[in-house]
Amino acid sequence: MERVVVTGMGVISPVGNSVDRFWNSLIRGESGIKDLQEFKASTMKSKIAGIVKDFHAETLIGRQESRKMDRFCQFALAATDEAIEDSGLLLEQMDRKRIGVYVGSAAGGIKTLLEQAAIKETRGPQRVSPALSAMMISNMAPALISMKYGIYGPAMSPVTACSIGNTAIGEAYRAIRYGELDAVLAGGAEAPINDLSLASFGNAAAISSHNHEPTRASRPFDAGRDGFVLAEGAGILVLESLTHALGRGAYIHAEVIGYGASSDAFHMVRPHPEGMGAYHAMEMAIQDAKIHFNEIGVISAHATSTRAGDRVETHAIKALFGASAYKIPITANKSMTGHLMGASSAVEAVALIKTLQNNIIPPTINQDEQDPACDLDYVPNQARESKLRIGLSNSFGFGGHNAVIVMRTFHN
Repeated sequence: MERVVVTGMGVISPVGNSVDRFWNSLIRGESGIKDLQEFKASTMKSKIAGIVKDFHAETLIGRQESRKMDRFCQFALAATDEAIEDSGLLLEQMDRKRIGVYVGSAAGGIKTLLEQAAIKETRGPQRVSPALSAMMISNMAPALISMKYGIYGPAMSPVTACSIGNTAIGEAYRAIRYGELDAVLAGGAEAPINDLSLASFGNAAAISSHNHEPTRASRPFDAGRDGFVLAEGAGILVLESLTHALGRGAYIHAEVIGYGASSDAFHMVRPHPEGMGAYHAMEMAIQDAKIHFNEIGVISAHATSTRAGDRVETHAIKALFGASAYKIPITANKSMTGHLMGASSAVEAVALIKTLQNNIIPPTINQDEQDPACDLDYVPNQARESKLRIGLSNSFGFGGHNAVIVMRTFHN
């Protein structure tokens, strides 16, 4: 079987629109959560979000082309551009039937859907865009990527809610590992911030209403947490077989060595109270990596800042690792980025790779008061230097979808 390596990375996020800016913001503990000015006077419970700033689609993609696509697709293309440039792939010299595009989105083109629904109500059905159906479907992100780059291999949009990024990376890893493909562009993209989403999550008591201090609203594992903060962005990785990467002299960022996926089979939105699905996905990923549990040097937690979710993830980690769980540093990027839904684990995979490369663990910010049920080492408030080799990244989604990947520093 082929070894699978990461040769390119791209990020669009609330804390930076490139891998370097994203990473530097994380290790400084900077929050990307802001006021939503358009909702300040509304009765919305949550009026804050992780907004992508200084993103100019017309400049990056072109005026005419960008107008034909939803914001989540714009993010996906921009992150892909950075990832391909970073990888040094010369696509015209490759067999493009052996390249895949696995990029998912939980909400898809919800912005376009809401805009066109409003047009129908105010201006009549004859004014609805004929491009609506194409612009709103989630698979349009991988479709547009494949069109732009002339990629003829499988282009698909895995839909596993907030675990999409890890699902895409994990399934790409399997396809390359078993020799089906030479390379895959894998990740997720999301642009879910609108009044309908905020209203629904607010009424479900799932989202933070800490509106008076936006940068302190997302506080995974802290006793004062009151829900997640909705965010937007994209993360794309270029995965290649080691044979292919070495054959073209590529720089290798890291190696993907394990993947585990499971289902809670429990509830539409609540995690299994004993964390059984999370436990099994982590266990399978470590077994797939053919490593011992004590070789995990850092965990990138799903950690959305919900009361139940953070406790269940902590419980699952302790159940799997036993007493060793207290010795493993755990980082929660969502404390700074907010929850990018389907894109979250893709950008967190980039953060984990940078963590392994630089031997610096980003902090979990806003750790003021410990939840007695969340008593592990969450790297509170300040980045930490630590010699690292292997890291595990958790991602869990509505419907009980769990996806976990294991990565390590590359040594040939």
